[in-house]
Amino acid sequence: MSEQATTKNSRPFLIVGIIAVIASFVVYGRFQDPEMVTPDAIESYIRLSYGFYVIFALALGSIAYGLYNYQKQKAVIGRSGIFHTLAAISFTKKSQKIFIATFISYGIFFSLTSGTLVYDEQISFSYHYGAKIPSANIIPCCDAPGYMPKIVVYITDHVGLQIIPINLLLQIIVSYLVGLNMAIAVNAIKLSKKKRGMSTVGAATGLFIACPTCVGSLLSIFVGTASGIALTIALTQLQTVFIAISIPILLITPFILARRMMNSDGSCMVDFK
Repeated sequence: MSEQATTKNSRPFLIVGIIAVIASFVVYGRFQDPEMVTPDAIESYIRLSYGFYVIFALALGSIAYGLYNYQKQKAVIGRSGIFHTLAAISFTKKSQKIFIATFISYGIFFSLTSGTLVYDEQISFSYHYGAKIPSANIIPCCDAPGYMPKIVVYITDHVGLQIIPINLLLQIIVSYLVGLNMAIAVNAIKLSKKKRGMSTVGAATGLFIACPTCVGSLLSIFVGTASGIALTIALTQLQTVFIAISIPILLITPFILARRMMNSDGSCMVDFK
């Protein structure tokens, strides 16, 4: 079976998954009219919210499977080219360990900075919000497309989760790209010590951009929390803008580093095992 034929098998999973994610956001966004939320419609909204997350989870699973299968095929079957180099690097045992560790650790860090994972020892959820500990609630309406339905989970009296679809999607995308950049950058730095033609500074760039949420977090640390809610909102917006800008960079950088890790015949310098 040719490389082109095998890679095509992965594309339907990617295409269907992406379309399903976009469609779920658009369709659910049409039900965000407060006037539509009547006492009789609450149960229907809750069922619709459950359906949204089922489709959303299946779509993400389809994308993950398609992307993994495509990368694996490129690594095993490919012989040369930029995509083969990227796949070959990302599928070494060392790279997979780096990717998984970075994906998980950065995902936790992103959760804290984005407000998905909430910890506040000064606020009692049961006292201030009347929440039942532990408990989970789904909020079906009403906000801009992508921000509903929201899931609020009270784990302890001071630890909780606030799951917003668009934030969850952004967290997965950025964490994946950060993990990929970290795995490739580590290999690039290792090769730069062996190959004079590679720049250690250029390779280290992948490590620098591998934390797009750090700027907002560092600003909040230096400024402190005593400046009020308005400043906190401003910092959050700044962080969101920086993340949005960093995504294209996180997409481009692996290709730049991978090109430097190719032999003259287009094969990868890193042996795929």
